[in-house]
Amino acid sequence: MTTDFIDGKQRDLGDGFKVRRMLPHLKARHVGPFVFFDQMGPADFREDSGMDVRPHPHIGLATVTWLFAGAIRHRDSLGSLVDIHPGDVNWMTAGRGIVHSERTPPDERHHGQTLHGIQVWVALPKTHEQMDPEFHHHASAELPKVEVEGGRLVVIAGDAFGVESPVRVFAPMFFVEARLDKGARLPMPPQHAEWGAYVVEGAARFGGLALSALDMAVAHDGEPPVLEAMEDSLIMLFGGAPLDGERHLWWNFVASSNELIEAAKADWSAKAGRFPVVPGDEHERIPLPTY
Repeated sequence: MTTDFIDGKQRDLGDGFKVRRMLPHLKARHVGPFVFFDQMGPADFREDSGMDVRPHPHIGLATVTWLFAGAIRHRDSLGSLVDIHPGDVNWMTAGRGIVHSERTPPDERHHGQTLHGIQVWVALPKTHEQMDPEFHHHASAELPKVEVEGGRLVVIAGDAFGVESPVRVFAPMFFVEARLDKGARLPMPPQHAEWGAYVVEGAARFGGLALSALDMAVAHDGEPPVLEAMEDSLIMLFGGAPLDGERHLWWNFVASSNELIEAAKADWSAKAGRFPVVPGDEHERIPLPTY
């Protein structure tokens, strides 16, 4: 088994809202189908302020939001409008192209809130990267929970630990929230070939590597690693089958070829083609970066 330590980089997105970017990394461009992994916050928004991610496009991926605190209002070009809260799943499959915005809902904006969560991108297999876009919201009660010795797990997506999430996925994968007591030991699911662990709170050992809060480790090849909680901990587990080839990442676009990226750039710049407006959020957009 090969295990690598991943040290992320903190990025300030403005107005005091910071993310810690773990993937992609020089040591791990992807883990299973996961090509992007951010921790959002925790960020404290004052009264009458909040997060405002203006409408922007995606292709070739599914975006997944998992919150520990706060709320986010999702709107997209399919007409979806839903507020996500801790324990719920927003799974947006971009396919050939979708536009969405993420903003603090009005009530939370008025009263102020703490926002804390994880956002990941899951690359679609080549057979599905040009599929029609979809959006699905799953309430907390729909997700399978698993009791293990010294721990409680939520299987957010994919299959792991004897259960399968109802979230529609397109390749073998798993995405799990694990709340473990000190001393708990948890072998990674053997049906998958690549595994990752990110410590949100606490401390752990993963495949022989010591991890503190905000550390990640990834493993592949050989026997599944064992996760051991060195303190009471909150840890995100993820992985799956290796991708069916490398992916190009540029801004919000993920694709198996540069040609697909260039076509998406042209469409967004032209304000035409595959990228319609977001109903209810038609008046703003994030322009194509100049880099």
